[in-house]
Amino acid sequence: MDVSRRGLLLGAGGIVGGGLVGVAAGYSAASVGSPVTPGDLQQPVTVSPGIANTQVTVSDPYGTDIISFYGPRQAGVDTPLQAHGVFIGLYLHDDTDADRLASMMRLVTDDAARLTQGRGALADLDEELAAAPARLTVTFGFGSEVFNRTRPELKPSWLKPLPEYDIDQLDPAYTGGDMVIQIQGDDPLSVAHARRMLLKDARAFASIAWVQTGFTHARASHPDDTTMRNLFGQIDGTGNPTRGSETAERVIWGVGDGDGNGTKSLQPWIENGTSMVVRRIAMNVDEWDELDRPMQESVIGRRLGSGAPLTGEYEHDEPDFDAPGPTGFPVIADISHIRRARTSDSDEAMFRRSFNYDELPTSSGNQLHGHTGVSESGLIFVAFQCDVDQQYIPIQDRLAETDHLNLWTIPVGSAVFAIPPGCEADGFIGEPLFV
Repeated sequence: MDVSRRGLLLGAGGIVGGGLVGVAAGYSAASVGSPVTPGDLQQPVTVSPGIANTQVTVSDPYGTDIISFYGPRQAGVDTPLQAHGVFIGLYLHDDTDADRLASMMRLVTDDAARLTQGRGALADLDEELAAAPARLTVTFGFGSEVFNRTRPELKPSWLKPLPEYDIDQLDPAYTGGDMVIQIQGDDPLSVAHARRMLLKDARAFASIAWVQTGFTHARASHPDDTTMRNLFGQIDGTGNPTRGSETAERVIWGVGDGDGNGTKSLQPWIENGTSMVVRRIAMNVDEWDELDRPMQESVIGRRLGSGAPLTGEYEHDEPDFDAPGPTGFPVIADISHIRRARTSDSDEAMFRRSFNYDELPTSSGNQLHGHTGVSESGLIFVAFQCDVDQQYIPIQDRLAETDHLNLWTIPVGSAVFAIPPGCEADGFIGEPLFV
């Protein structure tokens, strides 16, 4: 790709002024013509300061891992969960019309494709920072305003703010947005670099609404596909359908009949598209710590150690909600989190892809968000499902009405986005909206 490619990416509607000042001037054939590629990462390293010129060759079994960017579906939805995540909400500038929006999507698509494959962004002066992508993925989502400026007739009926719940204390700093960029990977360096490169691309077309940064567990600290833990110590996401299964295909993408126990009429808003709900959940970790372990397990309905339901032995055992305890009451309480989240309708489901956050507490604590000054922690709760209205909201309604866990959690941010299909190498994300 040469410098003329960027001109083609921007197109007639993409003359952007100050947002990209210096890009052409900073470009050189050397800066992108010979990128550091993942295959070049083996290098000699001096390992003993006491012995001159002692070197060994080390290879990184994880940093060079690549997840394909191009394809019918976007990566970062049902791909294996990575260690680090950044979620960026954007507001479109008033002058970002359909033509300029198409120019932006061409630009960010091209750079996201390069970065996820271990190559620097176009005109990237720090391309070495991209050389170890470590399963880097970039996923784009659209809010209502994108459809309003392109093809309103394609906007799904569920693309709107969630209902107002009594448990919510929503902060505008984490709520809404016209677009979302989800960046995830196992190396915080490549994630940070991708964030900066993509925001440089977008700044002529949009401003930042919010940024949320989170983590799961380090790669190789647990076996692959180990369910993550949240900062309450709970295994978080046990109920997810298995990636690639018939159930997952129906829950996320609206394809097929799933396990046959669903009652919804699920239709994807576009082939290979889905929906994304982002909820920032503040967790009062300090008051949670005042509970003893049996009480914490009772609130959730699962054992902290194994993640097994209180009526089972292993994480993925089916809970028995009718099993009585010694006093005659159910072992799993009716107001437990697991009980309120469950239903016999398998279509009322989601695919969770959540990340923890742990930030610097204020000296006095943010009482609005339930923090005490010791911890400011929580969950960036991310859910993918075919249809928000039919699948997500019935679950959220039950949780908001009566969930024992609500005593220690407060939703402080909320946003809903439509996830468009993926694209091929000669296209760009969101292209159907510009046809």
